[in-house]
Amino acid sequence: MRRGNHRKFGRETTQRNALYKGLATALIEHGRIQTTQAKAKSLVKVMDRLITLGKRQNLNARRELAKQLGEKSVKKVMDELAKNYTERQGGYTRVIRLGQRKSDGAEMAMVELTK
Repeated sequence: MRRGNHRKFGRETTQRNALYKGLATALIEHGRIQTTQAKAKSLVKVMDRLITLGKRQNLNARRELAKQLGEKSVKKVMDELAKNYTERQGGYTRVIRLGQRKSDGAEMAMVELTK
């Protein structure tokens, strides 16, 4: 059996979850963020799950979102984002490659919510 097909970023599970929470909150708040390409690709999976969860529009979904996001972000996902994507079956985010960062040469990308 094949295991471990997710990125770890050299972090423990709790640190990695905090990273995803911060990235997801920033993306929900601003609509687009700039980060490394690896983090952007991982964030797409996280965001797709969160928005799909928000589309359920029930108390259990709200509580599941509250485990992973802050209250302000939960409200925005449930009220605004989920309503925008009711007809859409996925693909809520887009990753645009930006090239290399000057300081360390890391591949950069921009993640944005689709319209």
